[in-house]
Amino acid sequence: TGPLEAYAKQTIVGFNMGLDYATGGTMMVAGKKLVVIEKDDQGKPDVGKAALAAAYGDDKADIAVGPTASPVALAMLPVAEEYKKVLLVEPAVADSITGDKWNKYIFRTGRNSSQDAAANAAALDKPGNVIATLANDNAFGRDGVKAFKEYIKKGKFVHEEYLPAGTTDFTAGLQRLVDKMKDQPGRKYVWVVWAGAPSPFSKFAELELQKRYGIEMATGGNILPAMVAYKQYPGMEGALYYYFGIPKNKVNEWLVANHYKQFKAPPDFFTAGGMSAAIAVVEALKKTNGDASAAKLIPAMEGMSFETPKGKMTFRKEDHQAMQDMYHFKIKNDPAFAWGVPELVREIPASEMDIPIRNKR
Repeated sequence: TGPLEAYAKQTIVGFNMGLDYATGGTMMVAGKKLVVIEKDDQGKPDVGKAALAAAYGDDKADIAVGPTASPVALAMLPVAEEYKKVLLVEPAVADSITGDKWNKYIFRTGRNSSQDAAANAAALDKPGNVIATLANDNAFGRDGVKAFKEYIKKGKFVHEEYLPAGTTDFTAGLQRLVDKMKDQPGRKYVWVVWAGAPSPFSKFAELELQKRYGIEMATGGNILPAMVAYKQYPGMEGALYYYFGIPKNKVNEWLVANHYKQFKAPPDFFTAGGMSAAIAVVEALKKTNGDASAAKLIPAMEGMSFETPKGKMTFRKEDHQAMQDMYHFKIKNDPAFAWGVPELVREIPASEMDIPIRNKR
């Protein structure tokens, strides 16, 4: 529940579908039944921390998966270390989760801020481009912008604007961006790093910033309801983590077909992430023959590759971050869809993105 509720619901659906897929519908690994317990952190770090301690302690959970919000994930990391049990982070994004706040019990299938940043820089960082950012004022937004700035090598970076999550009036923040950018020569982009509702996309269009000042919006992907606002920006470019129509592989084909069958709608951004996390859990348990102790799981998962709706992911040995491909897109206003459709410009392979190892291992 809370501002990111929609993301969490998708993750849970994807996770359960992923367990179904990876176990061939048996919900068993190595002769043991998989039992899933759901807990709601309400998007609050203290609630998440207590819920995880209760899961490991009272419920005797072997593995935890989640949470949705980065500030909650950061509060949870020490709990995994205290209980010496694996926490698989999905979909919280902040770099610090697998960076300076990381410990060896933490793995992440979700992409991190640097992967978002490297992919979006690959799409936007060109000579003559002038770039500013608009982001949530939290770990997700600030880690995202910090990483993005590191990848801007050819363009000119001029301003970073932060607004609290839950902001309803974006006027002042957008005005500050206009003041910094309007007199700059070159092609002007505001890269938006935003999670939760309300979002700044409609206000950006309402103020006609492109028409009045030549300031274009650029952003990563999002859930389909949020991408309804993207219809106002045909031609908008960026890079995203997942869109159901882009990856061509058998896992994604299964997910799309089965999600349509169950829900009469396509799987969304975080549905794919939930499925990836479930497949990782099952593959790891297969490797340990059902032994869920961290002593067995950690060496089994370090360097482990597994097939997901996005294709192959691999847990990097050094920080347990899943290395994964990203997608450079351009928005098309297709009347057949309620949202702006991200058409693939280019797949950005994991091998092409130089993702720093930020932990102190």
